[in-house]
Amino acid sequence: MVCVHFLPDNISTEAEAGELILDVAARCGITISTGCLMGTCHACEVEIDDGHAIRACITGVPSGRSHLTINLYSDPTW
Repeated sequence: MVCVHFLPDNISTEAEAGELILDVAARCGITISTGCLMGTCHACEVEIDDGHAIRACITGVPSGRSHLTINLYSDPTW
């Protein structure tokens, strides 16, 4: 299990490696904007703890980690 921490909401939960980040967020009551649900439109883009932007609709929780921080930010165009 991986401890996933969402900022700025300061909400943490446990997730299975490979579980879609979008699904983990929804389970916690966190809404991440979506568009195409295929990763093409980038509406669901969030930043993980290393500063790398990923698309939550197609990216799973990475394996081999005990903790993952996800920084949610909003794009005013969505």
